[in-house]
Amino acid sequence: MLVIELLRVIDINGLVDTTPAACLSRSGMGAFWTLPKKSKPMISPSLETLKRIALSTPPVSEKRYDKDLVKSSSDYLQSDEALESIEKDPYWPKWNSPWWHMLLLHELDLAEHIPKIAVDRMVVALNHHYLPVFPVREEELSPGVDPLGQIACHCQLGEMEQVLTACGVNVGEQIPFLYSWYSRYQLQDGGLNCDESAYIKDRPVSSIVSTLPPLEAVLFSRASILSKEDHAFLERGAKYLIDKKLFRSVRSKSPINAGWTKLCFPRFYEYDVLRGLHFLLSWATATRKLLRAEAILETVSLIDQEFPDGHVSIQRSIWNATSTRFFNPQNKTWSKSLAEGFPLLESVSVVGNRSPYLTAIWTDAKLKLIEALEEDLICLN
Repeated sequence: MLVIELLRVIDINGLVDTTPAACLSRSGMGAFWTLPKKSKPMISPSLETLKRIALSTPPVSEKRYDKDLVKSSSDYLQSDEALESIEKDPYWPKWNSPWWHMLLLHELDLAEHIPKIAVDRMVVALNHHYLPVFPVREEELSPGVDPLGQIACHCQLGEMEQVLTACGVNVGEQIPFLYSWYSRYQLQDGGLNCDESAYIKDRPVSSIVSTLPPLEAVLFSRASILSKEDHAFLERGAKYLIDKKLFRSVRSKSPINAGWTKLCFPRFYEYDVLRGLHFLLSWATATRKLLRAEAILETVSLIDQEFPDGHVSIQRSIWNATSTRFFNPQNKTWSKSLAEGFPLLESVSVVGNRSPYLTAIWTDAKLKLIEALEEDLICLN
């Protein structure tokens, strides 16, 4: 999970950008460029803007949380109630069930507070509760399979892989079907879609919400063991985000979802532009791939304008006033009802409050932007 680094004093006054000619040395993906042997000095307004924002002093923002509420979630996760809930259904109901307690502790950088017994039971559940495939046609389902409860979606698996890895699980060994899952279901445009009907359309279209957690899982959870297949998956996924400039339609150029420019915490599986930006910069600096300035400039500028002092506030909540599936033990059926929160979730997700967790992510994104600029990884169009 994210750890704030101390801002280095970096002299990038001599920053040069690659020339358009340098961008002609393309990889097979057609969106990324190998570093040129020679480049001519070029100052551009977009690079100057990125440099100015990246060099703004990051705030010292301590991650504060209520220790009693953290303990309450940790105690719950090792209770009989939680373990029975994992066995009944690892994911449902939202939000007061083990899945969401585990995800939240991970987002708070507190994975060490997730009890081992809950981690072990979740590994068992992923292997035995869910199908090891993502059926896209009804005839692919075996009789008796609950499509809402026994088919895992891509964002769901991407989130839990990150949690389990942070808890010390070797996902490749303990949940073997998961390591080839994301590449198998990556669509031609570079993304994935948790709506199975997308896969049988003449022109399948991906979903950014479905795509980001798998991309993060591969980049952040498998950093030291990335395979050629993983690198190809990440490159196609990064191109998908770059083509959309993180939140715009490729065709109409209008925002795909206006809410994505409003930052939320916790994210769980939800998307916002800071989440996408942090992934792209992490990917570019980790793989030394060039990144077009125009793909990130609007988002970087927007966040800087919203939070000029570097302290990021929560602008949106994703869990309030939502519905969920609940299991009724009396008649042993699933029904729909209003979703419930829990104290730790409620305490860290208040809209309008400053979030040290979002601030940490924004600070880390700026540090990675400094690195990308210093290493000439940001390319003009």
